Amino acid sequence: MKALDDLLGEGVSGRRVLVRADLNVPFDKSDPTVISDDGRIRAVLPTLVALRDAGARVIVCSHLGRPKGAPDPKFTLAPVAERLGELLGNPVVFAEDTVGASASDAVAALLDGQVLLLENLRFNAGETSKDDAERGAFADQLAAFADAYVDDAFGAVHRKHASVYDVPARLPHFAGGLVQREVEVLRRVTESPEQPYVVVLGGSKVSDKLAVIKALLPKVDKLLVGGGMCFTFLKAQGHEVGKSLLEEEMISTCADLLAEADGRIVLPVDVVAASAFAADADHDVVDASAIPGDRLGLDIGPRSVALFAEAIGSAKTVFWNGPMGVFELAPFAAGTRGVAEAITKIDGFSVVGGGDSAAAVRTLGIDESAFGHISTGGGASLEYLEGKTLPGLAALES
Repeated sequence: MKALDDLLGEGVSGRRVLVRADLNVPFDKSDPTVISDDGRIRAVLPTLVALRDAGARVIVCSHLGRPKGAPDPKFTLAPVAERLGELLGNPVVFAEDTVGASASDAVAALLDGQVLLLENLRFNAGETSKDDAERGAFADQLAAFADAYVDDAFGAVHRKHASVYDVPARLPHFAGGLVQREVEVLRRVTESPEQPYVVVLGGSKVSDKLAVIKALLPKVDKLLVGGGMCFTFLKAQGHEVGKSLLEEEMISTCADLLAEADGRIVLPVDVVAASAFAADADHDVVDASAIPGDRLGLDIGPRSVALFAEAIGSAKTVFWNGPMGVFELAPFAAGTRGVAEAITKIDGFSVVGGGDSAAAVRTLGIDESAFGHISTGGGASLEYLEGKTLPGLAALES
C-alpha cells in the first residue's frame, strides 16, 4: 500500500489530488447548521495541510448522512466547508454539486495550494449503487478531476462505494496518514496485543457486535459488556430485565457465548433503572438480577463501574467500542464516564473504537490525549476486528 509520503516524495506542486475524507459530522439538534462535533474534520487536517503546503490543488470529497441519491438541503456539506476553512486558516472553495458544472468550474479554476470541497457524494446515486456500471460511471467522473487519489476516510473503507472502491482503480492511489495510523493500530490489537488484553463493548444490540465478540473472545483476558446489549446477556443468565432493550432471538446465542467464555465475559452487577427513556424520568440503582418489571436499564451502576475499572486497571491493552449507557442524557452518563476515565489511567495501550464511543469522549469532556488512539471509524473498526476484507483497503493495496 503506497502512502501519502510516497506521493509527496514524487512532488505534487500544481497537481490535482482528490482526497476522500470522512466529514460525516453530527449537527446540533436544535440548530441543524451548527456542527456539534468536528472531530472527523480535525482528523483529516494533517493530510490536507501536507498536500496544500506542498502546492497541490486539493479536491476533497465526502458523504454526509444518508440522502437518497439526489440533492437534499438537509445534508449539504456547506457548513462543513466553512468549518474546514476555519481550521485550515484559509477559505475553502465549495462546489454546489459533485461532478456537475459547479464542480467542473471550481476544479478548473483551482490554484496551487488551494482546497476545494465537492458537495455531498451521496447526492449522486452512483456513489452507493450496487450496480458496477452505474458506480463505475460516477467514479469515472470523479477520477477525471484529478491526477492522483488519496484515501483518508477510514470511516468509509468498509463500503464498496464509488469514491472508496472504484476511483482508486482509475488513478495512482495512496493511503492518507489517518488511514495508515488506523490500520497500524487495529493490526496491533488484533495480531499482537500485549496481555492482559481487555475489550469493553457497549451499544444497543448484541446482533451488531456478535461477529466481533466471536472474533475477539479467543484473544482476550476479559470481555466487559455494558450498554443496551448487556440485558440480553443478563436474560441468558436467567435474570428478568423489565422493559430494558432485549433481543429475544439472541438469548440462546448469548448463553452459548457465556459458556464458551468460561468466566471471561463480565456483565454489570447493578444498573440504573428508569421509569422511562427520558432525562427527567424517575430512576434509581438496582441489582442487575432484580430489575423491576416496569423499569428499563439505561446505564450501568456504580458497583459495575468499579468492577469494570478493576479489570481495566490490570490491562496492558484495552479496546473500547460502545457506550455503557445513554450518555447523552445526564442521569445516565456516569457509567460511560467512569469506564472511559478508567481506560485513560491504564499503564498500557488503549484504543477507542470510533462511533458513539468517540462521541462520548468528546461530549463528556474527557481528555482525548489520554487515550492511545481514538478511531474515526466505528463500523470499519469492528469489521476489521472481525477479519473481514474492507473494500477501501483492498483497493489501496491493489
